[in-house]
Amino acid sequence: MFEKKRVAVAAGAIVVALTMAGCASGGSGSDPSQTAVSSGKASGTIKVWAQGAEAEKLGELAKSFEKENPQAKVEITAIPWGAAHQKYQTAIAGGSTPDLAQMGTTWMSDFAAGFEKVPAGLDTSGMFDGAKSAATVGGTAVGVPWYVDTRVVYYRKDLAAKAGYETPPTTWSGFQEMAKAMQTKAGATHGILLPTGAVQDDFQGLLPFAWSNGAELTNSSGSKWTFDTPAMVSALQYINSFFTDGIASKDPNTATGGTEADFVSGKVPMFIGGPWETGSLVTAGGAAFKDKIGVMMIPKQKSSTSFVGGADLTVFKNGANRDGAWKFVQYLIRPDVQIQFYKLIGDLPSQKAAWNEGDLKSDPLLQTFKAQLENAKTPPATTSWTQVSAAADQELEKMVRGGESPQQAAKALQSAADGVGLSK
Repeated sequence: MFEKKRVAVAAGAIVVALTMAGCASGGSGSDPSQTAVSSGKASGTIKVWAQGAEAEKLGELAKSFEKENPQAKVEITAIPWGAAHQKYQTAIAGGSTPDLAQMGTTWMSDFAAGFEKVPAGLDTSGMFDGAKSAATVGGTAVGVPWYVDTRVVYYRKDLAAKAGYETPPTTWSGFQEMAKAMQTKAGATHGILLPTGAVQDDFQGLLPFAWSNGAELTNSSGSKWTFDTPAMVSALQYINSFFTDGIASKDPNTATGGTEADFVSGKVPMFIGGPWETGSLVTAGGAAFKDKIGVMMIPKQKSSTSFVGGADLTVFKNGANRDGAWKFVQYLIRPDVQIQFYKLIGDLPSQKAAWNEGDLKSDPLLQTFKAQLENAKTPPATTSWTQVSAAADQELEKMVRGGESPQQAAKALQSAADGVGLSK
């Protein structure tokens, strides 16, 4: 995933799994017609699969849910991120899914055939639009945003001031000028770290620039990829200019912890990252270093549009206790519970109302993330995106390191994407 981790799986295997899921029978769990959550309290065992730190901390929220619903028992199974995609694929194909799962936003289209649609009456109106869009496949909401993240620009406030910037720029031209000034006036080796295409999902990391320039990945009907367009080409030209001008390195430090180390040392004082990076930078630089960390929204060309990620809560058609699962979902998206979860783990709430208390309201770094979440997108919900994204990484690397022109890169990517197709 482009969230914190990603596991690539062959598209053909996914299609096979989903085809099998569509043909599987699962007793009462095979009926996808539920349209509302029943009244009353939850009961029975609710089987939940989750990943990462969320799986470790979810039990604390489950205990509170069980107190409110004494006839219910939440049974949590922790799944390693690296094994999760295959685990879900196998479970759907075999009709042996849990009731509820934590699903990465870029996986929604892969497994949508196994998900129950979100029941009528489950209120998501107070959530960020981009997050809700990521949980919608083929025009149907098949998941509920649990926590969210987005990408902003991290920068060293002290070095920015040395370079002549007390406040960050908001435009493409100003942004590039600031990155250059970090070199010429603040002593940085390179002004900014940008993806080169050498690492999986690097192209995805640059989508905010494409979106902010008005480029779209598909046409309005969602029937055709649209990479070879003037808006995409000019975005690639802008990105490439950072490399051709020496502002960004064509061979950046991609070792674990390398980004944080170079940021703390001042070697590369700007990069694009998600909310978890704040903690990583403080760990690398010490508690007092937080005062040197600044974040700014994606610089604006036609808009300031970033990537929205995080995780959704999905209920499976084959789940034995779907009603109980949806009641647990309702509990997990309550603003007060989302605030509690933020305090436990630091995941950003999908409910806007949860941002009106404590650090979520007062921390200027977090408020920048909130502002960016108001204008954020996700790649189209299609099982072919994994292949297209991989092709885009290759073309980005050819452009950055191989001398391919932005026009050539866009044309080649269009050809590769057309060859993959746009499956739903």
